Amino acid sequence: MGKETGFLEIRRRDRGYLPVDQRIETYSEFVVPLGDRETRDQAARCMNCGIPFCHEGCPVNNIIPEWNDLVYNDRWREALDVLHSTNNFPEFTGRICPAPCEASCTLNLDDEPVTIKTIECAIIDRGFQEGWVVPQVPRHKTGKRVAVIGSGPAGLACAQQLARAGHRAVVFEKNRRIGGLLRYGIPDFKMSADLIDRRIAQMQAEGVRFRPNSHVGRNVPVGKLVDGYDAIVLTGGAEKPRDLEVPGRELDGVHFAMDFLTQQNRRVSGEGFAGEDILATGKHVVVIGGGDTGSDCVGTANRQRAASVTQLEIMPRPPERENKLLTWPNWPLKLRSSSSHEEGCERDWSVATKEVIGANGKVTGLKLVRLEWQQGEDGRWRMEEIAGSEFVITTELILLAMGFVHPVHEGLLEQLGVDLDGRGNVKADENNYQSSIENIFVAGDMRRGQSLVVWAIREGRQAARAVDEYLMGHSELPR
Repeated sequence: MGKETGFLEIRRRDRGYLPVDQRIETYSEFVVPLGDRETRDQAARCMNCGIPFCHEGCPVNNIIPEWNDLVYNDRWREALDVLHSTNNFPEFTGRICPAPCEASCTLNLDDEPVTIKTIECAIIDRGFQEGWVVPQVPRHKTGKRVAVIGSGPAGLACAQQLARAGHRAVVFEKNRRIGGLLRYGIPDFKMSADLIDRRIAQMQAEGVRFRPNSHVGRNVPVGKLVDGYDAIVLTGGAEKPRDLEVPGRELDGVHFAMDFLTQQNRRVSGEGFAGEDILATGKHVVVIGGGDTGSDCVGTANRQRAASVTQLEIMPRPPERENKLLTWPNWPLKLRSSSSHEEGCERDWSVATKEVIGANGKVTGLKLVRLEWQQGEDGRWRMEEIAGSEFVITTELILLAMGFVHPVHEGLLEQLGVDLDGRGNVKADENNYQSSIENIFVAGDMRRGQSLVVWAIREGRQAARAVDEYLMGHSELPR
């Protein structure tokens, strides 16, 4: 424990943002980090609890009190080693993770949790700045070949761990550039793509091989991988979006959120794309879905100079503050407003779409109805439309951000013939990550369904250990 009375003497202080009028002019990151002294002060607030609930809240089980103590004592390089022992990519999670660890922090009982995410980001950013992050080249090669299909956070974490164990890991990515969801789904203003390129360079030096423009099941035959590799790991994500089945869905101007976000990321990077431009410029934009993807659409639409942005959510408005006695240390249901919401957005809850209205084949409006949620005797909540509450709003662009239902089945999964679970994900458990086919493993959203980047990293690491055990009979890789 760094400073015994730190949590009593020092108030929580987090990173800040550039002013709205400045940050919406670009697609660059706009977080203003704390200085080293301020970061050390925040680390001093950690109480080093006898039962560190932050460990349980963190999907990768970051050893948070230890690296807080090291930062407070100005031992940054040792803090980096502790951080990397559980997390391959803290520069990603330090920017885009919602920080369930902070919700689990004991100091959150008073709404003053340790700024764990900020400290994590400061450690890794300083590590790269000082040149402490270097390739970890294995001393021995096993001669085993593993194909990792998908280069999102699960695939990258899995491939890096396998390479460090001495295996030849080859990552197949259908897109032109490596990174999966990290590169194409996360707006650059939340996380710069340069961070991905930096890690790819490290991984290449460690022996990982990358095969972009390689869509397994289409331009790369599935049989080629089955015959040519000792094991295959499926990390392609859950890419099948939930659709809006209402009259008028076919009108021009209704798009899936990920198509909108992916296009803009490609514009920023200079990478071309096929198909029509999906742009919010000068339009009244409606985002259907209240999660992180919807928030990313709001921020992107504002940067494209939308005339207005409205975000709709079918669920009721959450409370401003959770009841800590009922929720802590679990992730609470409460109202969350992102930096994108601060940039300009009207939000509405308990609203359902009845019809997309249009003229001459194009969207002109959206017919909505208000909902009332009732809890049944079985404890489940059910929604009922409020009679006479229908209303219409003007819009020329509708973005569907209602989540993802499961992986894409056509192509790769159908050709492999792996079993699926009741939700349409590839069936495998958390112990060995093994599919119904012995040498085919699965991790990340393709196994667990739509989830967080930090969960994908955890599963990629654990799947790598499972593959290592399968190939070698034992493994020294951490779970």
